[in-house]
Amino acid sequence: MRFVRPFQAAWRFLRRPRVFDASLVIVVVVPAAIGGAFAWAAEQPAVAAGTAHFALTMLPLLVRRTRPPLAAALVVALELAGLATGIVDSSNSLGSLIAFYSVGRYTQGRTTLITTVLSCAGYAIGVALIDPAPGFWVGAMFATAIPVGLGQLVRVRAELRERTQQEMADSAVRAERRRIARELHDVVAHHLSVINALVGGARATLPPGQDVTRDALAGAEQTARQALAEMRQLLDVLRADGGGAADAATGVGAARLPALVEEARTAGLPASLTVTGEPVPLPTAVDHAVYRIVQEALTNTRKHTVGSRASVLLTYDASAIEVEVVDDGAAKLPVSTGFGLTGMAERVALCGGDLWTGPRAQGGFRVHARIPLEKR
Repeated sequence: MRFVRPFQAAWRFLRRPRVFDASLVIVVVVPAAIGGAFAWAAEQPAVAAGTAHFALTMLPLLVRRTRPPLAAALVVALELAGLATGIVDSSNSLGSLIAFYSVGRYTQGRTTLITTVLSCAGYAIGVALIDPAPGFWVGAMFATAIPVGLGQLVRVRAELRERTQQEMADSAVRAERRRIARELHDVVAHHLSVINALVGGARATLPPGQDVTRDALAGAEQTARQALAEMRQLLDVLRADGGGAADAATGVGAARLPALVEEARTAGLPASLTVTGEPVPLPTAVDHAVYRIVQEALTNTRKHTVGSRASVLLTYDASAIEVEVVDDGAAKLPVSTGFGLTGMAERVALCGGDLWTGPRAQGGFRVHARIPLEKR
């Protein structure tokens, strides 16, 4: 691996645009100059002049990325000058092909069209004045348009690739924002609701004459409600243009449901938990989703109902796990809207399951989710 690193560093250096263009010109011009010198020494001036002309047509390629039309114009002018003086007997050398490719690769729209048309016309007119031949304009058109078209194709493919990469990066950012929003709602809203319920219960049980304490507790309740409202505004921002993504494991799961139900009872909500079937290890995403569904359902029961009791039923099946939370309370009016049910649906959908929510015929509310398990 140590022997490969110098070559990798050299390749990264050579891939820099200016370095690559300079290296291209040097690699072509230096051998041509050496060959021209030997031809001159061997008393072959025609060969030496042709080699020098070839080297000159390569020099404009130093600006082929920054000023492609200028590079193409200089190459066309040099080639027509070579044809006019008899130094060369044909146009469209390596320099012109690279220059026209650069026009298509590094320009777009009107600039590309104008440069291509002018170059083609310049070749056609120059050849017609110097040594007209049948169909000369067809050769000039193809020799100009094909390299430009190839450059355009490469440019479009590169732009599409960059756009795809940018869209993937944006999608990843949106997915992370959605995940953060969901975690904030599940964790922070749950605990703030518990705090609010406990503070309200403490204030309601104060004996007469404790006005200072009662005012302090009322202020704490108001602060908790304000924090919930501000958090929902934050979630609106985080969830904007969001996409779905699976939650990472956060250490919560079905094993902690007894503690969650006990916490709900401590907060003043009579709740019970029933587990049927043989418990099995759950995939992380499913385990996480089961806990969050129960947590959100109990939080909604405390927030949106009065005088209710809640029951949690967790059923392990050979092919799926089912979780159901039902309550028998009357809904408060008005019922505030939030992201709880939406978050549940997203979690269950990500696990490939189904979710049913809605009022019960005998009163209360029901949340039921079924998530399939892979056969082991």
